[in-house]
Amino acid sequence: ASSQHSYVYFKYEVSGKVQRVFMRKYTKQAAERFGITGWVMNTENKTVKGEACGDKENMEQFRNWLQKEGSPKAVIDKAVFTGEKVVGKNPFEGFEIRKVKLPNGSFW
Repeated sequence: ASSQHSYVYFKYEVSGKVQRVFMRKYTKQAAERFGITGWVMNTENKTVKGEACGDKENMEQFRNWLQKEGSPKAVIDKAVFTGEKVVGKNPFEGFEIRKVKLPNGSFW
């Protein structure tokens, strides 16, 4: 492998019916299938958001998956991608599901 390896990085936010449909679990599975690292979490605005990093081709597949597929029960209205850039080093170790801490101290 050449030392000039580069990765694509972007932030994403998916809206629609994407909570309580195992979207985070399936996003993690898709990311691992495509060799993507990063994270995913639910937001208080009923969306799912995260960051992702991987090879260009794999990131295109992951982007398509987030826009069109999602989990079997998800209904995706739109997926927004921001902050896209090429990076020389992958900032993430693996892909994780981040928990949201609610004001009452519980996690979901």
